[in-house]
Amino acid sequence: MRRTTSLLAVPVLLVSLAACTSGDPGDDASGPATDPAAQTAQATCPEPGSLSDAVDVTGDAGAAPTVAFDAPLEVEDTQRTVVTEGDGDEVGAGDVVNIAVSIYDAETGDEITSTGYDGSAATQITVDESLWVPGIVAAVNCVPVGSRTATVVSAEDMTPTGATGSDADVKAVVIVADVQSVVPTRATGEDQPVQEGLPTVELADDGQPTVTIPPTDPPAELQIATLKKGDGEVVPDPANVTVQYQGVNWRTGEVFDQSWGRGTPTPFSTDQVVPGFAKAMIGQTVGSQVLVVIPPSEGYGEQGQPSAGIEGTDTLVFVIDILAVS
Repeated sequence: MRRTTSLLAVPVLLVSLAACTSGDPGDDASGPATDPAAQTAQATCPEPGSLSDAVDVTGDAGAAPTVAFDAPLEVEDTQRTVVTEGDGDEVGAGDVVNIAVSIYDAETGDEITSTGYDGSAATQITVDESLWVPGIVAAVNCVPVGSRTATVVSAEDMTPTGATGSDADVKAVVIVADVQSVVPTRATGEDQPVQEGLPTVELADDGQPTVTIPPTDPPAELQIATLKKGDGEVVPDPANVTVQYQGVNWRTGEVFDQSWGRGTPTPFSTDQVVPGFAKAMIGQTVGSQVLVVIPPSEGYGEQGQPSAGIEGTDTLVFVIDILAVS
């Protein structure tokens, strides 16, 4: 599969806020193999300051805010003020959160983008500075779900972590963000009857699967079995879907790729993954866990995926926890 660090429904500016990391696979939509080694999410919790306290934010939660401040702002350090404190769980490093967000040019006061309000699709980000620029992470970390924050972000914190050189387009901004929800880390649906003849799945306490391949030849056709049935939204096509997943090679029984162990679920688009993986998600409900057995024709084809040890004749098995859709 191809991992995407930004969602297709997000405006162009927010796409640019997704950091490019060396752990992401290339642009080949059939390439799966990101490093499954655990990574520790990086995120800071900025303090309020005179600049963020002076940002005037009005309007009801869930609706686009009215924002005013005395531009131009001279921003040396990022500051954040909690405008309205929610009563949900506190957001932490590694969480995947749904937010509504408005971003303003700190020099001119002009609105740059605004999205996720009044029932429109939320923006989904991972609270990790290695995946998103520190400024957008700072706007949502360490506050309860339901909060609205005003963050005055330095140009330095609008630069992706690890980036080198200078970029004339990077500037200080003011971010107003509504933290709407935290995406679960595992499927929560109701257990379904086991389908005979397919690989079996056992779950650890944290939800990580262990797949056991039966001592038989793999099926020639795509097989999809719902292991847990969620009661959330149906996944349309196309869609951006946030999942936990594990991929196992039927021939070897070995895991070749997974999100488990990285500390965060993974967003995919249904039109940027191998066909079998997409078919396993489309039409399912959020909260479900799906087992899919993918023959080569629905996976990586005759070329296989040598970097992941996948040959052109290999059948693949994925366990997919469907956590959110946008």
